[in-house]
Amino acid sequence: MVLMPRKSQAALEFLTTYGWAFLVILIMIGALAYFGILNPTKVLPNRCNFGAEFQCVDYQMNASGLKLKLKSNVGRPINIYNISIESETTAQLTCGPYNTSSASAWRSGELKDINIGGCNYPSVGILQGEKGKVFVTVKFYETESGPSYMKIVNGEVLTTVV
Repeated sequence: MVLMPRKSQAALEFLTTYGWAFLVILIMIGALAYFGILNPTKVLPNRCNFGAEFQCVDYQMNASGLKLKLKSNVGRPINIYNISIESETTAQLTCGPYNTSSASAWRSGELKDINIGGCNYPSVGILQGEKGKVFVTVKFYETESGPSYMKIVNGEVLTTVV
């Protein structure tokens, strides 16, 4: 009669014990993620970043649109051609156009309030009371050069929707 060594039984019990512990940890992480406790956007700070051409002085996302207070750092007077807003999801975010017809030349160092309304935030998953992230594209040209010398600056706003 040949007896099996007890080493294999000890190894199997060791692996089984750690397997159960690993399974419990995975279930706990899944539950935390399901209930939104592990949502990284809740712990990220609010921010507004643009290129060196514009300084974001203040910002607010509300249920109807986006308000920005930008300072021009271009060095020369500029005119805004267009401002567009996109979301990070694949769904299309539509916002009312920024009215550039009444906009005058924007001098260097001057602050401007930019209000863009009519945004369909709920359709792209940005809900009131939660953090939302949008990408802003500003197309402008220097007043002396004219619209044939268009420049583009991309920005990002991450904040709680009020």
